[in-house]
Amino acid sequence: MLRNLLAGLLAVVLVISPAVADGEMVKGEVVKVDKAAGKVTLKHGPIKKLDMDSMTMVFRVADPAMLDKVKAGDKIEFEADRVNGAITVTKIATGHGH
Repeated sequence: MLRNLLAGLLAVVLVISPAVADGEMVKGEVVKVDKAAGKVTLKHGPIKKLDMDSMTMVFRVADPAMLDKVKAGDKIEFEADRVNGAITVTKIATGHGH
């Protein structure tokens, strides 16, 4: 019973994950990095998942080490989500490949 349930959940995750992975990355530009506070100010495009328009705002980061990779003026792509009620950057990809 449990094995079937886990197999079913795994199948659902595998089906959903690729769709979720596409289109979640949001283009943005780093305006300011505040490593001490674990925050980054981003000028970003619309974040559909959070129903947000393009704007410049301060985000918390899930891991302060992410801020070591970016500096003001960098063009990035990122993912954001609500974590404990705060909008938090959960992933940053720098524009090396572009």
